Amino acid sequence: MKVKYLISVLVIFIAQIAIACPVCEKQQPKITQGLTHGVGPQSNWDWVIIAIISLITVLTLIYSIKYLIKPGEKNNDHIKQSILRN
Repeated sequence: MKVKYLISVLVIFIAQIAIACPVCEKQQPKITQGLTHGVGPQSNWDWVIIAIISLITVLTLIYSIKYLIKPGEKNNDHIKQSILRN
């Protein structure tokens, strides 16, 4: 039951984000038209901020996957070693 509820909420949430209303769509620049609500970026500084935030997000994703796959702790006193020994 919880899985069905969670999937329903996710589908509704994604549908709300993915489709912009007609009024907002006319106000958007061509690159974001139909994707977002609101007025969109107002100046070139907004695009710089978006680029920096996107870069930080991508780097965070890359490093989180990297350290999830290969953490690199090899010290025998590390807490994971006590778990792995049992």
